[in-house]
Amino acid sequence: MGINLTPEEKFEVFGDKDPEAYAEESARRWGGTASYEESQRRVARYTKDDWKEMQAEIADWGERYNAVMADGEDPAGERAMDLAEAHRAHTTKWFFACHPKIHTGLGEMYVSDPQFRSYYESLRPGLAEHLRDAIRANAARRRD
Repeated sequence: MGINLTPEEKFEVFGDKDPEAYAEESARRWGGTASYEESQRRVARYTKDDWKEMQAEIADWGERYNAVMADGEDPAGERAMDLAEAHRAHTTKWFFACHPKIHTGLGEMYVSDPQFRSYYESLRPGLAEHLRDAIRANAARRRD
């Protein structure tokens, strides 16, 4: 990913998780795409504080999405779609321009790709499918 932090800073921000563990696979799968190139340019500039801010946003989003699911809200409900939109906006802010069509493809990948599915399921069982469906509903809402 080209994260420009010292080993100590990486540990402080990410702990035992290596954010670059899948860098080679990412380059193989998406290298050469405009989105991948933009993401690489952006993350190379992020400071330790940027990474911490990003992580705080992710944690907050996860807590809010967990509450939506705990309340039994349908993926096409307003709160779920609003959080799907926040997810899309987060991707746009930190990585690459994530238009609704691209976001819909990401949602499909969150269910079909074992690594992405594992990540979302670690936040809450059933989250991968719920989020995918909320992303679909949000994309349809944005077309209206």
